[in-house]
Amino acid sequence: MDTASQDSIAAIRAGDRRALARAITLIESQRPDHRAQALDLLSALGRDRQALRIGLSGTPGVGKSTFIEAFGMMLVESGLRVAVLAVDPSSARSGGSILGDKTRMERLSRHPAAFIRPSPSRAQMGGVARRTREAVSLCEAAGFDVILIETVGVGQSETMVAGLCDLFLLLMAPAGGDELQGVKRGIMEMADMILVNKADGELLATATRTQADYAGALRLLRRRPQDPQGFPKALCVSAATGLGLDKAWAEMRALAQWRREHGHWDARRAEQAAEAFGEEVRQGLLAVLDREPARGIMERLAAAVAAGERTPEAAAAEMLGLLGRS
Repeated sequence: MDTASQDSIAAIRAGDRRALARAITLIESQRPDHRAQALDLLSALGRDRQALRIGLSGTPGVGKSTFIEAFGMMLVESGLRVAVLAVDPSSARSGGSILGDKTRMERLSRHPAAFIRPSPSRAQMGGVARRTREAVSLCEAAGFDVILIETVGVGQSETMVAGLCDLFLLLMAPAGGDELQGVKRGIMEMADMILVNKADGELLATATRTQADYAGALRLLRRRPQDPQGFPKALCVSAATGLGLDKAWAEMRALAQWRREHGHWDARRAEQAAEAFGEEVRQGLLAVLDREPARGIMERLAAAVAAGERTPEAAAAEMLGLLGRS
């Protein structure tokens, strides 16, 4: 490994935020030579440091960025180092994204113990970017204590983040009882905690009722073996006033500690690593299909399907057969 690479590794492990930002840019690059450098960097950094990974999802307008800034400020002011990996939705047509999280988290972005990195989703399903998992590893190597992973928040596909984090939070807005029917069971089953935000002012009473509705719904779900008594649970918080943030943090730490003591923490990390391997293989196979000669064969078969000369199933079977012989 050359001197520049060694210097980069030393800077990242020392917590240099500029070096960390450059490393994340490297792993997000789609150039083959950059990919090889990124793999070498990740291998050299190792995985001897662990942070508490907290995933956060919720519909647009629920106040995710406001909550993360208020929650992150509380953590850094208590002496912790906090990294925020915020995934912005990309245009399916151009691939572009706004990447406006730093402007929405102005106070937190200026704090020396915080690091905020917005990344484009590039139409990746599941609410996270393709290389978010590797960005998490880099932030851990840089010595951050807590890593907050904010999903794009565009719908019920926001579930892949649960495979990246130790705790998964679902942020909800105050609403009447009818709105509870719009929350899919799947994402509620994945959530370790539901936080009803905007519990202040005129909305405080509504938020309290909503919290009770979600708490009742969670009691109907079967408790998972990795959960202690009382989890998952619903709480009221206010990013504007700070109401409930300290209690929510105490509950997060209690849940994480319980899982560590009962062996669920390491088991979850091992399961996530295995899932990452499978996902990387699947993405690699898709990349193979995007290169010649596979791309040309795909285009020929697609044209035959469009012309009605082949069925989609038969064309797919032929394509997979060719790949199997290659």
